[in-house]
Amino acid sequence: MRKRALPLERVYQLLEPGPVVLLTTARKGRANVMTLSWHAMLDFVPPLVCLVVSRQDYSRGLLNPTKQCVINIPDAPLARAVVGVGNCSGRDADKFARFGLTKVPATVVRPPMIQECFASLECRVVDSSMADVYDLFVVEVIAAWADSRAENPRTLHHRGLGNFMIAGRTLRLPSKMK
Repeated sequence: MRKRALPLERVYQLLEPGPVVLLTTARKGRANVMTLSWHAMLDFVPPLVCLVVSRQDYSRGLLNPTKQCVINIPDAPLARAVVGVGNCSGRDADKFARFGLTKVPATVVRPPMIQECFASLECRVVDSSMADVYDLFVVEVIAAWADSRAENPRTLHHRGLGNFMIAGRTLRLPSKMK
């Protein structure tokens, strides 16, 4: 294998951490949804997730004061809606209506879940100390929901510059994790 220099601004394309998600937030009766691919698990119990929500994102203005969100996990059939949501701002549009996403009341937090997504994780912000410098929020999942029919869902993975991968074959290997 011959490696060549990679421009540093392309490193993120190699390290995208997991499936693209739809993050819902709400404030003063107005809900928003944004596409988010910069997130990672931090701990198992309680489940902690870090999210990078840019200060330029409309959702940041809803997340900061409320400290609540829902991480909704779409599968491949929602790819066009996921990209569409990511290519416009909630300042200017009702993205739920525009992309055919159904709001479902969450059980613990105010932002809605998205019915079309196979899983929804209700979260509260537990640490925003790195938000001003790194746009990073740590959230705790306080309620989790998944469609029992969604076995091995084909999730979307952002590869940068408009390129996506769809999760495929699952391998089961020995593990000490339970």
